[in-house]
Amino acid sequence: MSAHDAATLHVSGQLQARLGAFTLDTGEFSWPLDGITAIFGRSGCGKSTLLRAVAGLIAPMHGSLRVGNAQWLSGVKQTPAPQRDVGYVFQDAALFPHLSVRGNLQFAARRAPAGAAPDAIERVALDVGITALFDRRITALSGGERQRVAIARALLSRPRLLLLDEPMAALDWRAKDELIDLIAQLARTQRLPMLLVSHAPEEIERLAQRVVFMDAGRIERIETLQEALMRPDSPLFDRLGPVAVLEGAVQPLSEGLAQMQIDGHALTFPGAPIAGAARLRIYARDVALSRTEPQGISMLNHLPSRLDSVHPSRAGHVLVRLTLADGQSLWSEITERARQALALSPGDALIALIKTASVEY
Repeated sequence: MSAHDAATLHVSGQLQARLGAFTLDTGEFSWPLDGITAIFGRSGCGKSTLLRAVAGLIAPMHGSLRVGNAQWLSGVKQTPAPQRDVGYVFQDAALFPHLSVRGNLQFAARRAPAGAAPDAIERVALDVGITALFDRRITALSGGERQRVAIARALLSRPRLLLLDEPMAALDWRAKDELIDLIAQLARTQRLPMLLVSHAPEEIERLAQRVVFMDAGRIERIETLQEALMRPDSPLFDRLGPVAVLEGAVQPLSEGLAQMQIDGHALTFPGAPIAGAARLRIYARDVALSRTEPQGISMLNHLPSRLDSVHPSRAGHVLVRLTLADGQSLWSEITERARQALALSPGDALIALIKTASVEY
C-alpha cells in the first residue's frame, strides 16, 4: 500500500491480552488513519501496550484488528509483526550502538519490502535532517539526533503506518520543539498516517488530528482534537487550564512576529514560521472579553466572537466558550464577578482580546 492510499486507511477492532497483572481490553474501536492520531492517558493506562498490539508485538492476543483491507488479528490468529508494514519509533530510539548512523540506516534498508531504492538512505536522511551525521557513532549523538535517526530507520521500511511511542519524552524543550516540527512536516509531506503515544497535552495539541483516550486498559472515547479541547472537563487540560487550538494560514511579519487571518481579522503572534498553514495555542486565562471595540489598550488582537456557553471553573471563575467568525472555538476564563458585570448570555456578540505575547506557535 503506497503513501498515497493513506487517506483511505481505517483501523478497527477489539483487542484483549493479559500481561502479568495488567489486562488490555479495549472494547470495540474504529478511527480513520489520516494524519496523526494520539493515544493519551495516565501512566500505566495501556497506551504503549495498545501501540505494541497494533504492531503485532504482543502474544497471545485475542479479538480482531483490521487496517484498511488487511485483517491483522482474527480470534487468536495474528499476522506476524514483520508482515504488518509498520514503522516503530521507541522512546529510547533503540538503535544499534556499535554501528554508525549510516550503518543503522543500511541495516534498515536491507530489510525494506522488495529492497530499498539505491538513493533511499540519502533521501530519507535529507527529509529528517541527518545527512551531516552519517559517520557518527550512535553513542556520540544527542537525544534529539538519536530520535531523528530512529525515525529515518522506520521510514526506510516504507511503512503504511508509523508508530511513535513517546518519542519526545526524554528530550529537552528545544530538541522537543524541533522533533515536533519534524513529525508534523513528515505527516504533511509524506501523507503517512501515524499513531503517537504521549502523556504531554502540548504535544497532542500541536500534532494530532484526533485523540484516543485510554484508562485502565480500555479505550474510553475517540474524539477529534477540537472536540476534545471544547469539553470544559477535557483530560488534555493541564495545570495552566483550558486551551484552544486555532488553525489557519499564516504570514511572517517583521520583528519576529507573524499573523494568522481569521475571516479577515488578523491574529498577531510571536514567531517566524514559513508562510502556510499553522496551529496556534491560546490559553483561556489569556483571553479577555469586551462588549465593544476597545481603544487605547496594548492588547492588539481583537477577534469578533459569539458566546456559546458558560461553564463553572475554579473558585470564583467561569469558562466562556466562544465561536469566532470563521467557526473555530475559543475559551475565555473570567471571574464570576466579571460575568455578572457584563451580564453575559448565550448568543451575545463579544470581542475576544488576546495579548500577542501569550499566543503559542
